[in-house]
Amino acid sequence: MKSTPRYGKANGYLLAFIGSVLLLAGLVGLLAWDPQKWFAQEKAPEPLVVYCAAGLRTPMEEVAKEYEATYGVPVQIQYGGSQTLLAGIEVSRRGDLYIPADESYLKTARDKGLIDETIPLAQMKPVLVVKQGNPKNLRTIDDLLKPDVRVAQGNPDATAIGSLTRDALRKSGKWDALNSHTAVFKLTVNDVANDVQVGAADVGIVWDTTVRQSTGLEAVALPQFAGVRAHVTAAVLRDTTRPTAALKFARFLAARNRGLPHFAAHGFDPVEGDVWAEEPELKLLAGAMLRPAVEETITAFEQREGVKVTRVYNGCGILVAQMKAGERPDAYFACDKSFMDEVADLFTDHRDVSTNQLVILVHKGNPHGIKTLTDLGKAGLRLGIGHEKQCALGVLTQRTFKEGGVQEQVMKNVKVQTPTGDMLVNQLRTGSLDAVIAYVSNAVPAADQLDAIAIDIPCALAVQPVAAGKDSPYRQLSGRLATALRSTASQGRFEANGFRWLTVKK
Repeated sequence: MKSTPRYGKANGYLLAFIGSVLLLAGLVGLLAWDPQKWFAQEKAPEPLVVYCAAGLRTPMEEVAKEYEATYGVPVQIQYGGSQTLLAGIEVSRRGDLYIPADESYLKTARDKGLIDETIPLAQMKPVLVVKQGNPKNLRTIDDLLKPDVRVAQGNPDATAIGSLTRDALRKSGKWDALNSHTAVFKLTVNDVANDVQVGAADVGIVWDTTVRQSTGLEAVALPQFAGVRAHVTAAVLRDTTRPTAALKFARFLAARNRGLPHFAAHGFDPVEGDVWAEEPELKLLAGAMLRPAVEETITAFEQREGVKVTRVYNGCGILVAQMKAGERPDAYFACDKSFMDEVADLFTDHRDVSTNQLVILVHKGNPHGIKTLTDLGKAGLRLGIGHEKQCALGVLTQRTFKEGGVQEQVMKNVKVQTPTGDMLVNQLRTGSLDAVIAYVSNAVPAADQLDAIAIDIPCALAVQPVAAGKDSPYRQLSGRLATALRSTASQGRFEANGFRWLTVKK
């Protein structure tokens, strides 16, 4: 008798097998799953925190909205009086950017160690604000002092508009009278305009941009405010935990084709900003001798700003020839100011940063007994110098020889002329030369093999200036690179490489 197939049992085995496969797949998935990464992807981006003067609200809201739509990064803006915001920053030590209504607050912030980089945005000026048609015909400070005129002002100790008004009117001797007659002092410039708008005051002192952003109001210029301007500047807070993100938004704000058109549309006078790029690329031309002193600073600048800096190191004579032929770098750091002078019309904000002394370099122990420039004329001596037409080293060397009265005698022993001091040092170390004229900075890396003999002639000194390109599409960014190269951190690197630091305005 045939047995009946046991379909129920077979199906059970199949289901158990399938279940085992699914369980195994689940276990593999659990092992591969990174909950930290999963939740990080789901977590919303952390907002940038910006402390901003109330009078900038309208353009700032527009730029913040555009930035978030473009890059998905929310911008959280806290508005208030410039001084009030600064006091809050000092207490909290939190946030990413500070944008007061005038740069005078940034000096205080810098003195307190609260900010680092600054990026200019726009200008505005103080005016009287009255209702449309100026019903009380208020034109002068004396008109404001009439008994039936109610005056509103920004608090001078809390707002930029109040502070600039006080400073301007003190110069003309009008402040004390207006101060005593003022009916109310407000904590923001917008509050002053609102009081005039609703009839709580007959006149106020606000920014010209505030009037343009309001309805039913009219601006009246005062002679005492002629030439008075507030400079709106964004500053990166020192306590930010995301300096690169803060700088990116600040660059967006200050870009001529991104943030600045919003300011212009609302009556501000914008600066000439940089062209916008997510990751700008700068080109720096620099004298070859500067390389050891600047590389670390430039790398740190790239990382902090989120940009790329292409460096071209060479003899300054060669670099100047390239610029005269049409090369237009974003910045130039010259071996000596004489070479900066040759292309001065291409650059702006030239600053002398350091000096580098010419020395005679010889093998350790000074086997040829060289003590002075005259000794370089000894018969049979093999001498190397910089090329006069290719580098500052060559120019200064020839000038030193002439002033020392040894040019004709010493030039007979010159076997090599190169565009950089490093090339001379390398040939000296290999034994193909007996002495070279180079910089102190060239001697530092080879101090264990070479001796340096001082040249006691005043002209044997190179001065190194840095400047930003006048026609660079990234002039502000290039200026910040120059500022980084003039920083305290940069000073330490220069001095470690044998340069003497000059006291320069940051």
